[in-house]
Amino acid sequence: PVEQVVLVATSAVRDAYNRQEFIQRVSESVGWEIEVLSGDEEARRTLLGIQYGLPKEIIEFLALDIGGGSTEIIQFRADQSHQDISLDLGVVRLLERVLAHDPPTQQELAAAEEEILRHLAQAEQRLPQPWPATLVGTAGTITTLSAMDQGLTRYVSAKVHNSVLTMETVRRLEADMLSKTGMERLDMPGLEPGREQVIVAGTLILRKTMEYFRYDRCLVSDYGLREGVLVDLANRKAT
Repeated sequence: PVEQVVLVATSAVRDAYNRQEFIQRVSESVGWEIEVLSGDEEARRTLLGIQYGLPKEIIEFLALDIGGGSTEIIQFRADQSHQDISLDLGVVRLLERVLAHDPPTQQELAAAEEEILRHLAQAEQRLPQPWPATLVGTAGTITTLSAMDQGLTRYVSAKVHNSVLTMETVRRLEADMLSKTGMERLDMPGLEPGREQVIVAGTLILRKTMEYFRYDRCLVSDYGLREGVLVDLANRKAT
């Protein structure tokens, strides 16, 4: 028996002009209320989820959460302080704005990189330096790249969680995907149907972030916003 339901919405609903109409329709249809998370609140709960699954020895990190409509970058320090920024940059937004062809043209890729760098510059201005030694990545793009790197024919969370993506691996997978159409990418082990187009945009965001902040490795977290929502609920019930 389900005792409580928590339903949250992120960037797509947050930015929709008719979000109240959507929220009301969901409520009328299923009887559940939607909590629309701000960018900062999405980052806070994502951080809770990431922390819950990290190895204990990692006490400082820069977290990257690549979503469909937004990307959150969270800086967590050993003194338990954190700062974050929610960027108007996501795999669907980037795909729709810039990457019109399949596979993308060189001109489109250059435009995408320019768009990503513009947003990363905002993060650099907002977040204090120096950067933590560890980059932690969460959400579908990064976990999918880990599954692809491992050649998983079936997604296994235990194999993906706390795995490592090197810069060399990210660049190799990106080059491989850019040599194929979306339909051809579906033959790549680890890539789930429905991600064959957006995975290119997500990989570009990951690679440019690693280059921009000078990380040669990304620790993969299969824990993120979903787990953070649960941790937040548990914390509120405990008080």
